[in-house]
Amino acid sequence: MTDRESAWILKIQEQLAEGQITRRAFLRYSTLLGMSAGAAYLSAGKITGQPFALPAKAAELPKGGTLRISMRCPKISSPHTYTWVYDSNIGRGVHEYLTKTGADGITRPFLFESWNVSDDLKTWTFKCRDVNWRNGRKFTAEDAAWNLRRVLDPAVGSSVVGLMLGYMLSEVDSGEKDESGNPKMVQRIWDANAIEVIDDATVRMNLKEAQIAVPEHLFHYPLAILDPEENGTFGVGSNGTGAFELVDYGLKEKAVLKARDDWWGEGPYLDQLEYHDLGDNPSNEPAAVASGKVDGVCSGNIEQIDLYKSMDHVEIYRVNTAETAVARMQVDRPEFKDPRVRKALRLATGQAEVLAKAHGGLGTIAEHHHVSPEHPDYFELPPMTRDVAAAKALLAEAGHPDGIDLEITCKPDPSWELAAVETMVKQWKDAGVRCKISVIPTDRFWNVWDKVPFGFTEWVHRPFGFMTLGLAYRTGVPWNESHYSNPEFDALLTKAEGTLDVKARSEIIGQLQVIMQEDGPIVQPVWRGLYGVQDKRVKGFNMHPTRFIFGEELAIET
Repeated sequence: MTDRESAWILKIQEQLAEGQITRRAFLRYSTLLGMSAGAAYLSAGKITGQPFALPAKAAELPKGGTLRISMRCPKISSPHTYTWVYDSNIGRGVHEYLTKTGADGITRPFLFESWNVSDDLKTWTFKCRDVNWRNGRKFTAEDAAWNLRRVLDPAVGSSVVGLMLGYMLSEVDSGEKDESGNPKMVQRIWDANAIEVIDDATVRMNLKEAQIAVPEHLFHYPLAILDPEENGTFGVGSNGTGAFELVDYGLKEKAVLKARDDWWGEGPYLDQLEYHDLGDNPSNEPAAVASGKVDGVCSGNIEQIDLYKSMDHVEIYRVNTAETAVARMQVDRPEFKDPRVRKALRLATGQAEVLAKAHGGLGTIAEHHHVSPEHPDYFELPPMTRDVAAAKALLAEAGHPDGIDLEITCKPDPSWELAAVETMVKQWKDAGVRCKISVIPTDRFWNVWDKVPFGFTEWVHRPFGFMTLGLAYRTGVPWNESHYSNPEFDALLTKAEGTLDVKARSEIIGQLQVIMQEDGPIVQPVWRGLYGVQDKRVKGFNMHPTRFIFGEELAIET
């Protein structure tokens, strides 16, 4: 790293020394800026005078055997449009990612072995690791660039657009007219050299706006690095750079991944990794773990944790997360156009009761703005608590003095979601909100999750608050299920994404949080605590806050 490239490293070292940021925040930002994890840990220890060593390296892991994990097996054919963690876990062993954010929240090099960034946070230069695809062809910078260009093509429909719209895309006139005769605008990569192949091993991203979290974005689960020759598709036998080959797949049944003996990294230790889809019945997973049909579960249901505690042969792994579910309203629907109606629903909600009744108290209450205390850029606001009288007054001001009739759509699995919806609906009734509940099967729900006027939708953990805000609430992005559009919000979000100074960015995030509470499209009652379960014979497992599974790190005693 050159002196010029280390200017921001020096800045965050000063912030750590002055107590403006935590050691964990220092590790996160310094590694994002290109410092190796080892150097970052060493630097943090020197500055604070407190040892902050690298995580201990795992003991020699056993080799061989088959590990069986209970997890959904959804459609996997289009990795760049994955909409859930489960599909990405299946593909993750085959199609790898340019970076890797571990369970500790630190982003490390992966298929990109190193990078540096300009002082203005607009020019990011990445070096490709010297690895081969499974078919023997060398992985090149052009392979990486092809994948980046594809996920940024709005026609593909990848949610990566939601993360990168502010700094990699622009809206341009398509030359066509809409129904009203106005120019029809489309999204395009902002400059012909925005993704630049310098040589076979070097890719440069030239950004329209400053952005601190580019390496984090490269690990967004739909940004799988696919063989360009397969044109964005994936399935049994697909080429990849990963530690496994997908040899068998049955939708809603099973995925079988066979270990490669020529992978570039350490491992894999298993002979085979299998994911078993046990269906919608909540009792299936504990029964399968108890009987030995599977060795573990990707993520356990909250009401079953006591069952697992009673099993002597398993280990329970817990983690605090920024995972949640939101009751989101489509703001262009007549019943939700008035922000006073949306805020009234927030004020009619008692978060503590929802957390206790629906999630057994495992987690923390949320504040209706989708930025978690787990995020380093969280800004503490005065509590937004239940106020039924204020909710009624807002509804009356919005033209509903006698209340309002609504219908919310949710799914039955995991069961805590229906319990949360039932609790909120009962609470809303006190404010004059008469809300029906439409429960539809989980598979069908994911076909309509972004179409129903009012729905309860899961959102997984992201390392930064502005990442989820960009994915879910920025104008015109694929995952903006609420159709929310607020120019002030968009401008502040772009500003936050390019602000490295932690205190300054937190203050900007605080403004976004206030906008969400006053004008936003969601009711958000809780942040989830998660847990996973594995047989004690399983080694190398860490519960990732986003529920990612890294098969190359796992082993099992046979």
